[in-house]
Amino acid sequence: MTGDLAWIDAVGQANLVRAKEVTPIELVDAAIERIERVNPQLNAVIHPLFEKARAAAQSDALPDGPFRGVPFLMKDGVAHTAGDPFHCGMALLKARGHTEESDSYFAAKLRDAGFVFVGKTNLPELAASFLTEPVAYGATHNPWALDRSTGGSSGGSAAAVAAGLVPAAHANDMGGSIRVPASACGLVGLKPTRARTSLGPSFGEYWAMLTHEHVVTRSVRDCAAILDRTAGAMPGDPYTAPPPARPFAEEVGADPGRLRVGCRTALPCEQGASRGVADAECVAAVEATVALLESLGHRVESSSPAALDRWPDAALTIFGAVVARDLDRWGERLGVEITESDVEPSNWFLAQIGRATSAPTLIAAIETIQRWSRDAAQWWADGYDVLVTPTLPMLPPPLGADEEVINLGPFTMPWNLTGQPAISVPLHTSNDGLPVGVQLVGPYGREDVLIRLAAQLEQAAPWAHRRPPVSA
Repeated sequence: MTGDLAWIDAVGQANLVRAKEVTPIELVDAAIERIERVNPQLNAVIHPLFEKARAAAQSDALPDGPFRGVPFLMKDGVAHTAGDPFHCGMALLKARGHTEESDSYFAAKLRDAGFVFVGKTNLPELAASFLTEPVAYGATHNPWALDRSTGGSSGGSAAAVAAGLVPAAHANDMGGSIRVPASACGLVGLKPTRARTSLGPSFGEYWAMLTHEHVVTRSVRDCAAILDRTAGAMPGDPYTAPPPARPFAEEVGADPGRLRVGCRTALPCEQGASRGVADAECVAAVEATVALLESLGHRVESSSPAALDRWPDAALTIFGAVVARDLDRWGERLGVEITESDVEPSNWFLAQIGRATSAPTLIAAIETIQRWSRDAAQWWADGYDVLVTPTLPMLPPPLGADEEVINLGPFTMPWNLTGQPAISVPLHTSNDGLPVGVQLVGPYGREDVLIRLAAQLEQAAPWAHRRPPVSA
């Protein structure tokens, strides 16, 4: 049974517990065995929490939630868990052995749902890269090809779920950090609508309007069912997403109807720049998806928001300001001045941009992004239901690739600016056997549309049978 558990999704494992076919401690012990056996090849789990997990799984206080006893991994950034390491990929925090005293709201909701935290996963420093290769903990390896990147910033979580270590893991997304590694590792990765999940109690917004909390999973039903447990405003949140008409789990298997779908494979471009072209495998993934959608009765057109042809360079202003604030915040918490020697060069560079940015310039950048977002959203208001794009513009790059010449986020970042939901689904495999995700983008607040369509695609072109070469 232990080997079989590796490929049962979170809903399925929870069903086994409710049917008394397996106990929480058996699920947790099996996950720990898999992590100990496979993780040395991946470097996905950087903080094992095995003894705490075993104690929680055997405790009478384990919550009787819908995922009671299911093993789960937390990403080591943004959301945090009581008494556990919290290093955000920073060598400085690692050296100091920093821990957090409490659960964030998001983590508390996962715990209340019955998940058992068995460890924490790797990420780039400050989650500020699409490559999970921090100096503090080293690179995470893609289980589909160990010399390839998992993407980032939720690369550790994606590698662990793809390899069968756990059925689902925490992830967050500031510019593609759920969807990019989901695509690179062959998973389902939904970036929910802005403020669908709370960033409290520490933050109302984090990284301005950019940050979204959720998970990476192998099945659409896990993605939906976990969102049901984590969604909703908490006291003091500055705003929240519109409430769903019914539980997200009920959208899995529901008829999506005949949708009007647009598709785009040309890269978004900056003012005055020419359109770039995605890798042929990524284009082929979209073309195959379009054919599948048409066979399912959807109306597909070669159309996309015109705003994608004039990408706002104001986003760099936001990134510089938020990285500078991150370093200031950690300096205040630790009671030290963070210097250039404490930070990786790319983040120090961004912080210097932020420190040179005036308050009026920052506000102007936010206004620019908000105007651009209105223009982008108008495409959906004009009658479209879903936009289909590649998730990534290229296959997962080799480890050690230069971030300055590799931008994995042109198709994902726009929807962090607009706050719209977007999901990557693993519909394609390259000629070399690497996963290639396809992104579906919906209107603001309409995760239900994306979940229905993703579930329909999952049924029509199943992916659950795929296993990476390095796995449980």
